[in-house]
Formats: sequence, C-alpha cells, structure tokens
Amino acid sequence: MGTLVAVALGWLLFLELRLRKLFGGRRADELEGVLREITKELQELHESREDIEKYLESAERRLKRSVQYVGVVRFNPFQDSGSDQSFAIAIMDEKKNGIVISSLYGREVSRLYAKPLEGGVSRYQLTDEEKKAIEAALAK
Repeated sequence: MGTLVAVALGWLLFLELRLRKLFGGRRADELEGVLREITKELQELHESREDIEKYLESAERRLKRSVQYVGVVRFNPFQDSGSDQSFAIAIMDEKKNGIVISSLYGREVSRLYAKPLEGGVSRYQLTDEEKKAIEAALAK
C-alpha cells in the first residue's frame, strides 16, 4: 500500500511540475488568464505575419521593376578617333523593359542616344552595337 501511495504522490508531483511549466509558473486557478494571454499573443503573431506578407508582396513588386539585366559594349564608330571611347549600354527589368543608351564619341562632337525597350526590343531601329549590348545583358 505504501508503494502505491508513493507512486501516486510521484505522479502528482510530476503533473504539478508539468502544469507549472504550462502555466508559466502560475497557479491552475489562473488558467483563464493564461489562455487569454496565449490567445492575445497568437492574434498579435497573426497580425504580424499579415504585415510581413504585405511587405514581401510590395518588395516583390518593386524587385520586378528593378534593374535585372545590364550589358555594355564599347566600340570605335569613327576612323579618326583613337580608341573605343563610344559605348552602348542596355538596362532592363525582369520583364526586359528598360532602355538602351548609346554614346558616340568623336573629336569634334559627341552624341548621346536613348531608345526605350519593351520585352527586350525597341520600336526604334537599333544599331549592331545596341543589339550586342542587349544580348550581353540577357546573357548574364
């Protein structure tokens, strides 16, 4: 009989320790308050998760519009200048929308051209160097 009482007492002690751990050191008669706190914390976590999801959606939209592809080609368009001072640069977002900029450097005059890109193509005629800049950007 003594052994049975000892086992029962040990079991009660074990349950008491588990309940204290569950209630965060509070007594069992404060169960309703503990459950309210847990519910409040779960609601705060849910709201926080919703805020994070909204932020991530916003970041994803911005990221799609950011620069994803860049290609540069240097070249020498004129026979009278010494080196590859001219260039074409293609800058595009995830949907391959963007711009191609060309700079033609000469001793007497330099020129700068910009052409819009949609889907990696332009409605304006592109030079070979501009096409190479687009290809270089898309290859990366």
